[in-house]
Amino acid sequence: MWQRQLWHGKFWKSQGYVSKMMYRALIPVKALSAAKSRLATHLTLLQREHLVLDMLQHVLQVLRESHIFESITVVSADQRVLDFAQTCGTQALREEMPGHNAALHAAALKKQVAGAALLTIAADLPLLHASDIHTLIEQSQRYPVVLASSRDGTGTNALLIRPPLALPYLFGTNSLQRFQQAAKERHLSYTIYHSIGLSLDIDTIDDLDDLYELQVLSGKRSA
Repeated sequence: MWQRQLWHGKFWKSQGYVSKMMYRALIPVKALSAAKSRLATHLTLLQREHLVLDMLQHVLQVLRESHIFESITVVSADQRVLDFAQTCGTQALREEMPGHNAALHAAALKKQVAGAALLTIAADLPLLHASDIHTLIEQSQRYPVVLASSRDGTGTNALLIRPPLALPYLFGTNSLQRFQQAAKERHLSYTIYHSIGLSLDIDTIDDLDDLYELQVLSGKRSA
């Protein structure tokens, strides 16, 4: 029996259980011209663009270094974002449909593979850690739908489902409740995972202040 978890590409081994589930990831990113508009009174557009790309790079690095995903794809209508994703060593897919959820649905259709699971995750998670990804994967062994909530408990920062498109994309206002309702209607069991790494997304100056304080407390930044 395995005494600890080992992560080797798409194979997950823990306590004697071997999963051959294939995992793929989608990361939607809005156009940089509209980057973090709620921070416009505090940061210039250039600063906001750099913030978006820095956070995206962090999320991509965590996903790559987890060695779990058969493919990682950034979905965006912005060519600069797509070019940046490719320089980070990940796949890039131009949005084919207008609207956040419609674009993700079209992208997910391209990623459907028999026996696969699909993670859709926010690009603005500066505290995301490999342990968050490992926990999502572990939960997906027991639940076909795994949700990661935002800090206020209404939004959804990650959605891991098997098979892909077992649920429609319902991101937006009160998405966490809407995903839960959709799972119930389809008789799919689900679980909600809470962690600071998956819940702290950056939209407001208060979010940035909280990020700074957490980085100071963790020793990653000097006061």
